[in-house]
Amino acid sequence: MQVSGAIPLELTASSVEIRSRVLIAVVLRITGMADDALDGALESLMRQAPRFFENAPIVLDLEHAVGLERTADFTEMTRRLQARKLTLLGVQGWSAEQRMAAIDAGLVALQKTGDRSVDLRERRDGAALAPKNRIEPEKKPGSLLILAPVRSGQVLFADAGDLVVVAPVSSGAELIAHGSIHVYGRMSGRALAGVNGDRSARIFCQNFDADLVAIAGLYRSSDDFGASVRGTRAQAFLEDDSLKIEPLR
Repeated sequence: MQVSGAIPLELTASSVEIRSRVLIAVVLRITGMADDALDGALESLMRQAPRFFENAPIVLDLEHAVGLERTADFTEMTRRLQARKLTLLGVQGWSAEQRMAAIDAGLVALQKTGDRSVDLRERRDGAALAPKNRIEPEKKPGSLLILAPVRSGQVLFADAGDLVVVAPVSSGAELIAHGSIHVYGRMSGRALAGVNGDRSARIFCQNFDADLVAIAGLYRSSDDFGASVRGTRAQAFLEDDSLKIEPLR
């Protein structure tokens, strides 16, 4: 049946495509009220690692939040993040009331899984570098091998092991891996290893000049790498809940 005056719409097999993609989002765990103090914490974080947060998709962890219960609260939070060029996608760790309010505000209510999300106010580690636990790179089965240079704006994701790049990585590029990351060239982008929570993952660079490195949610930005590792063969690894970066000798 066709209603008079309506425009018929036909969908052919080529009109719609369904594709899957893994999206890496930043989880903001809010503790307490979402007030001016939160704004100050966000500003501080973005000054520490501006490239890490640039246009980043955000998921709010509400497990310890206070006061985010109304649709208007989530609408306001969306506005506050947009003002900082951050995109709020959804929430996790919600109560039933928070879930309904977030959905009414156009957000996605995600089930909280073992994503090892951390309070970003505790993620920056400026601890002194220590020459300990040196190991040589060991690549795992299922590694993704990249032979071409990785350009600014490109994102590579190894979802079944290590990511190995035998070429330079430009600033603005992003390497993501469930396992370790190996770069046999100049590394000037962002490297996020162990994104599924693997704390044994490491990052190895032939020429270390990264914008940011992260392992299992702990990150360090270029502001606190130190001159001793820039331009050297270096590795990043976790030790006692701290992210260490040191030269490889």
